Amino acid sequence: MRPKNMGSEIDIHLGKRLRRRRRLLGLTQQQLAGACGVRFQQIQKYECGANRISAARLWQLSEALQVPVAYFYDGLSEQERNAAEAKIAEDAGEVLSRKETLDLIRAYYQLDERPRRRLLDLAKSLHGETEGH
Repeated sequence: MRPKNMGSEIDIHLGKRLRRRRRLLGLTQQQLAGACGVRFQQIQKYECGANRISAARLWQLSEALQVPVAYFYDGLSEQERNAAEAKIAEDAGEVLSRKETLDLIRAYYQLDERPRRRLLDLAKSLHGETEGH
């Protein structure tokens, strides 16, 4: 059985690691928020542990901050790490079980290699456009 406050302790730990890396790179909360498509207030909430960081958002943050996702978990106890990894797996499973996600994956793999690469490039470029807004 896991302790009652473990979730919030992990959120606080992830937030501290987020703040540390952002500052190390010399980024403002506004700049990081722009890279992830959120408002800077959301970054503030992540950094103080008030809001939980979803698996998808953690992935975006790791890319924006140029670190592996595992960076955020450095320093956690084994029990805390296991609880955090279980939450990420649960979030990822939820996304992957959506009909829209499955339809997109099926359609993607029905394409030949060249159109698949072009579609992936298009998706990445569209993601880049939303980062600036």
